[in-house]
Amino acid sequence: MNSRSIVQRPDGRAGQEEMRAHLRGLWSAVAGGWAEHAAYIDARSAPVTAAMLRLTGPRAGDRVLELACGPGGVGLAAAERVAPGGEVVLTDVAPEMTEIAAARAAALGRTNVVARVRDLEAIDEPTAAYDVVLCREGLMFALEPGRAVAEIRRVLRPGGRAVVAVWAARERNPWLGLLMDAVSAQIGAPVPPPGIPGPFALGDAGELRRLFDDAGLADVHLAALSVPLRTASFDEWWARTSALAGPLSAILAAMPEEGVRALRERARAAVRPYETATGSLAFPGETLIAAGRRA
Repeated sequence: MNSRSIVQRPDGRAGQEEMRAHLRGLWSAVAGGWAEHAAYIDARSAPVTAAMLRLTGPRAGDRVLELACGPGGVGLAAAERVAPGGEVVLTDVAPEMTEIAAARAAALGRTNVVARVRDLEAIDEPTAAYDVVLCREGLMFALEPGRAVAEIRRVLRPGGRAVVAVWAARERNPWLGLLMDAVSAQIGAPVPPPGIPGPFALGDAGELRRLFDDAGLADVHLAALSVPLRTASFDEWWARTSALAGPLSAILAAMPEEGVRALRERARAAVRPYETATGSLAFPGETLIAAGRRA
């Protein structure tokens, strides 16, 4: 299924199940790239992960749930903190991602980590089962983020802590926004298509806070964190970004070779303002982090 083949209802909105299947397919399709670049993802996101763990304070004996885990970097970082006696459950809606996360946990000898396929909008876990819930760069892809945050609160124990990180507004993250703009210009259609949540869907800090307030989480804390991106060359940026961005990867895979070449040139021109004297790229970036607890 590609971005133009989602079944449409008479009101013009794609059916919820069709959209969910589409999104699952996108993330399943790029799982190989996430496995290949897992160490890079962890390094790139290290400041975000550190902030998330600082805000939730996982400690020995805690049960921790990571949602939309991808290769599991945040949960794996928490696993050492909750030993002895604690457990980390890594979850993702794409089975291929949970397989990658489980393999990484095994390679690290993290015997207190398990991986399960779970949807963050309908978490198939008992109520009040976790001390900490973590979700890094996943909530913005939820079709119903309010439902997802309500589910996060449900699975928390009283006093349990939750934290999510999402990308700030498009203009604060040109390292990805410019590529999405270039793809939109190349194919003559918006990316992501209408009705499909994209990486900047929760880039408004006020909206993110409202989700936490509406779910009934207490002591809500919201912060913006600078996460600049530097790559050695245009080619390195292109390869990593196109490999990891689910919707973009699907579009690129469907393009003829000449279309991909034209898109690369569009992207090269767009990022020129961020080139350094040595040919590397230096982009600004910003993540929003929201934390709260179940009273």
